[in-house]
Amino acid sequence: MKNSRRFIYETRPIALSENTVSGENFRFTVLTPSLIRMEYSANGIFEDRASQTIFFRDFPKASFNKTISDGILKIETENLLLSYKENSPFRADTLSIKLKTEPASSWNFGEAFEDLGGTARTLDEANGAIKLGRGVCSRNGFSVIDDSNSMLLNENGWVEVRTENTADLYFFGYGFDYLGAVKDFYRLTGAPPMLPDYALGNWWSRYHKYTQDEYEELIKRFEREDIPFSVSVVDMDWHITEIPEELKDKDSQHTSGWTGYTWNKELFPDYKGFLKFLKEHNLKTSLNLHPASGVCRHEEMYKEMAEKCGVDPESGERIPFDILSPDFMENYFDVLHHPYEEDGVNFWWMDWQQGTSYWWIHEENKDGNLKDAREILDPLWMLNHLHIADIKRNGKRPMFFSRFSGAGSQRYPVGFSGDTFVTWDSLDFQPYFTATASNIGYSWWSHDIGGHGDGYRDDELTARWVQLGIFSPINRLHSCDNEFIRKEPWCFEDKTCGIIKDWLRLRHCLFPYIYTMNYRNHTELIPLVQPMYYSYPKASAAYEVKNQFMFGSELIVSPITEPNNSVTAMGSADTWLPDGDWFDFFTGLHYKSNLGKRFKSCRSIDNYPVFAKAGAIIPTNQHKANSNSLAPSKDMAVFIFPGASNSFTLYEDAGDGNAYQNGEYVKTEMCLNWGDTAEFTLKPAKGELSLIPQERNWSFILRGYNKDISVKAFVDGEAYEANTLYDADTFSVTLTVTAKVTSEIKLIISGKELLTDNGDLYSRCVKILQKCKCETKTKVRTAEILSKTDKIDMPEIHHACANGYEYSGLIDALKEQIFLTEEEFKD
Repeated sequence: MKNSRRFIYETRPIALSENTVSGENFRFTVLTPSLIRMEYSANGIFEDRASQTIFFRDFPKASFNKTISDGILKIETENLLLSYKENSPFRADTLSIKLKTEPASSWNFGEAFEDLGGTARTLDEANGAIKLGRGVCSRNGFSVIDDSNSMLLNENGWVEVRTENTADLYFFGYGFDYLGAVKDFYRLTGAPPMLPDYALGNWWSRYHKYTQDEYEELIKRFEREDIPFSVSVVDMDWHITEIPEELKDKDSQHTSGWTGYTWNKELFPDYKGFLKFLKEHNLKTSLNLHPASGVCRHEEMYKEMAEKCGVDPESGERIPFDILSPDFMENYFDVLHHPYEEDGVNFWWMDWQQGTSYWWIHEENKDGNLKDAREILDPLWMLNHLHIADIKRNGKRPMFFSRFSGAGSQRYPVGFSGDTFVTWDSLDFQPYFTATASNIGYSWWSHDIGGHGDGYRDDELTARWVQLGIFSPINRLHSCDNEFIRKEPWCFEDKTCGIIKDWLRLRHCLFPYIYTMNYRNHTELIPLVQPMYYSYPKASAAYEVKNQFMFGSELIVSPITEPNNSVTAMGSADTWLPDGDWFDFFTGLHYKSNLGKRFKSCRSIDNYPVFAKAGAIIPTNQHKANSNSLAPSKDMAVFIFPGASNSFTLYEDAGDGNAYQNGEYVKTEMCLNWGDTAEFTLKPAKGELSLIPQERNWSFILRGYNKDISVKAFVDGEAYEANTLYDADTFSVTLTVTAKVTSEIKLIISGKELLTDNGDLYSRCVKILQKCKCETKTKVRTAEILSKTDKIDMPEIHHACANGYEYSGLIDALKEQIFLTEEEFKD
């Protein structure tokens, strides 16, 4: 190995000796009051090296009691009681753990248990739900991560096989503290890296044999039509895929053209110019890889690679993809990848689908008969691990695009979930799949938004999928090589086209909020997308609304994943709002939930159920026309919702590189103090101010407020004349203040009533009825009921809509509006 330090990660795998209890054949390590490592070794050999999954065992000193009586060892922490029959192999009758806190459950080694799920390697060819792997959260209060079969990392960072006949498990007994379990999982396995800024904008990707001119014209059209993107992905046809017959390898397994490293000059005659063009248009470039076939003689870099790998270039012999060889992998990066990175490739898309049988090296492994003991290694994990180590060699942030390769994969962002069907069933599974992945710390999934292939054309489906993509960790449009499956907005009907454009613009406007959550995920170990039960573990509804999730600290998203109702032309989502005040992010409508309400959120195709918590503060960019840039903006918009005191600290930095680790970033704190009179303060920016504009135009959007409020603005204590505008459609007061970023801006909000009264219930419901495709007499009768001034009786509404199921969507839509007005009503 030429550079023995090249692939070494920072690890601290040795636990404090004070945290361990050991005997001849066992060792227990108390990492936290709720996390215990459990080892058994028939040979009495225990591992202190890092594994594929576990990097950090250096937790602080833990408090616990140890007792031994009649050969039974007991270890008791604040939260757990472990019982073990000393030096016995781990079995159900020799090892058990009880939770001392809620839900006071117990676990016996080897017994089946249920958890809340983790994630899966891929959604390739999935048409709906698939089975998920383990996570660290469970309604039983515990989960177990079995690390017994993972490989170990030696002093050079390379993999080695474990000693046989050993057990190595981690018991997570966090009860209902799900976020605590995930945070300590991160501490044990590694924090998610800080993503570069471009990862959080819109990505364009399509499996299509683009020409250079065609791709460049596509980018220009996106700009002309004001559709922003930050990442440009080029699928496998960037390289030669049709190998000349005389240059094909003698082994037909390696002649498909899927593996390639030589630009296709017929399609991209000036590939360096192409990469330069993308950079000039503020786009980062990713290229697709399928490395299994190694390097064949038709590749431009074959001669150099052969010489470095000890193969006679004149022989024309294929250079196998020997992922177990450190020397080969060094050459793989140095010869095949680094020159293209110097040309302008920013990161790589690893599209590994070649399994784990090592057929690309030798005859396929079958029945466990390995040619090399290390071939238990999943090549996908190794590719993820090494590519991340390599891409950050020159100070770039870790960025790779590949499938999930097991627990600890959060170290290797971003996740590529694979080729799903274009169906409503596929869409319906993705919100749950994305949120549940946080249970195993995998916080940056990227899906094929709109679906990949097969299925059917449905403009409404595409629009709803794009809306979900905007509120997903990564938003990447992608489709298969099929003329009839497209994602360019202009390929859809005019209304759908307009919706897709508007929502893609929204993603880039939301960037400051999402980027701050990226920083929070990296430093505070809190995923961007969280299942509802993280915050409300004792509410049964939090588990039942499987598709609903928290999006950062301020928002709840309740995705619409089914077709619009034929009567109302509105889609609906099963929604649960916890106790408190909530506000529709887009319309400002106020939802008061005293008991935690379940209802159907009904929205037209151009709207989506997103709810801001009371006091939510959401910093955004104002839309930059015809621009792909995600650099800190001069024109900002801050959404401020009423109802509670709150604070939010906007985080900004250079967008890439590691200077932020040395304090080169900017934080701007925003606070809302709620009371009879509310006070919002935007404090002076602190940090490396050269990273942001020195003066900003702040548009403050007070959404969900009463139309009669008064707002006064002050800059550094001096009154500021700001024009205020009230938008009755969104219950929003907007005012703009221009000031230096070193200034303090204060808004004083006063009035008899500060929260919106939601306007007139009757008018809101009539708007719904007017658009309904139903009998006029039904509309008239329903309107009469709604016009009553006393309490509305829902059974009367049901009776008016006597066609039952056919009108169920109308009933749901009206019920949601009544829910806004009535704290309780007879259903």
